[in-house]
Amino acid sequence: MRRYFRFDEHQTNYKREILGGLTTFLSMAYILAVNPQVLSLAGVDGVPADQKMDQGAIFVATALAAFVGCLFMGLIARYPIALAPGMGLNAFFAFTVVLTMGIPWQVGLTGVFFSGFVFAILTATGLRETIINAIPYEMKLAVSSGIGLFITFVGLQSSGIIVNNDATLVTLGKITDPPVLLAVFGIIVTVILYTKKVPGAIFLGMVLTAIAGLVTQQIAPPTGIVGKVPSIAPTFGAAFESFQDPAQLFTIQFLIVILTFLFIDFFDTAGTIVAVANQAGFMKDNKLPRAGRALFADSLATMTGAVFGTTTTTSYIESTSGVAVGARTGLASIVTGICFLLALFFSPLMAVVTSAVTTPALVVVGVLMASNLADISWKKFEVAVPAFVTIIMMPLSYSIATGIACGFIFYPITMLLTKRHKEVHPIMYALMIIFILYFVFVHG
Repeated sequence: MRRYFRFDEHQTNYKREILGGLTTFLSMAYILAVNPQVLSLAGVDGVPADQKMDQGAIFVATALAAFVGCLFMGLIARYPIALAPGMGLNAFFAFTVVLTMGIPWQVGLTGVFFSGFVFAILTATGLRETIINAIPYEMKLAVSSGIGLFITFVGLQSSGIIVNNDATLVTLGKITDPPVLLAVFGIIVTVILYTKKVPGAIFLGMVLTAIAGLVTQQIAPPTGIVGKVPSIAPTFGAAFESFQDPAQLFTIQFLIVILTFLFIDFFDTAGTIVAVANQAGFMKDNKLPRAGRALFADSLATMTGAVFGTTTTTSYIESTSGVAVGARTGLASIVTGICFLLALFFSPLMAVVTSAVTTPALVVVGVLMASNLADISWKKFEVAVPAFVTIIMMPLSYSIATGIACGFIFYPITMLLTKRHKEVHPIMYALMIIFILYFVFVHG
């Protein structure tokens, strides 16, 4: 195993990989609770029963999709990148595809499966890897930095440190609220541990935050240790039910669904893989070794997840938290996958992994990722503009894909105006046109 994962080359060991895998799992374990709530449209009034997916089945599908996805990534690409059903894509599925478009959720899952199939074809032809390698180095740094700001914002928002404000959009939350105080405590403790270079500082910070929450009764004690695994029958294989009525698949709406899943997952995945690779030091000459394998694993995970009954399974930026504590190989991803599988049997314990517990990890990782800002040539305006737009639009639009799209539209333009157009890969010009059309027809 040491030889397969190249421990010596990456200067790692079993302890670091296992700790990294556990840390990544705890950082993204929230998806086990959030995904079933979103996809089942829980709490949304007036929704017919046949439009709502079974929460228990989604929980199982989420865990299984994450398990299989992590195995694919760990064994095929050998990267410490974990996968699970993606946030944002699940909201698009539930509130746009099902509620707004009126497309049955079974047909929606078919769209997810097709998008994964198209991904696999693009990956097999090498096009996806070519596109990623065509992205300029400084734009990759901008993507990584922007994602750092984005996940920090997500953490601060989920814990109540940053809240909605009708006048200013966002503002500081009520800092004296117990849940907010717990998150602040966790951030301070984690920062102290990391500053002191304590091994596994991020993981230990999350553990201490959870313990503090239990002691102060801000986190309810788990009702048990082992719980019954719900049935996956209501969603398993539902993606193939629409083949009984092919007419549902030959519509403009269904095509839009496929293209949207394809678009968002493509660039969210590309941005995440690049960010994790930069954080772990995998990039060589502005190229990512085994990028094709990583992208292919992501494609297979999406198709598998759709069969189980969940939306697009994608690479998680929270993987950087595992990298931050030392993970460097696919073994960490496999450990994360095993944790998701075990979570099926120990679901009551997941109650202690609240947003206050995960926020410290997201904030500290955001700081680490923002360090890439130092290597961007800010004095070169033609580079500074697209980089800045990429970075700022991710948290402001609450979308990694939107930030990438905006920055990639500006980059060819500024480079062309400064007569540096020969330095721009033809693919970047093609992406610029595609992104413009995307905004016109999808967000127009």
